[in-house]
Amino acid sequence: MTAPTAPTAGAPACAGDTQGDFLLRPPHPAERVPCRIDPVDLRRLDLLALLTAAGIAPSAGDRAAIDRLSELPGSVHTALRRWLEQAYGFCR
Repeated sequence: MTAPTAPTAGAPACAGDTQGDFLLRPPHPAERVPCRIDPVDLRRLDLLALLTAAGIAPSAGDRAAIDRLSELPGSVHTALRRWLEQAYGFCR
């Protein structure tokens, strides 16, 4: 078995190298799929991560409460995050 070699300037990154690792070319910006995550979803994910970091495992019945808290404005979410970080002594 031979060691993979770095591609040369004129050769494509994956030409002839099907056995080893090779780098993929970056996608063209025009070919990227636009993706916008809803702020409610971001707040829900952030709240779940914050609770997990604090060692608080949400129970099955907490999902509705987390969803409702995530629907509140960003300023409420910021205050909730600050309170949890201060209460549990950790920083992000």
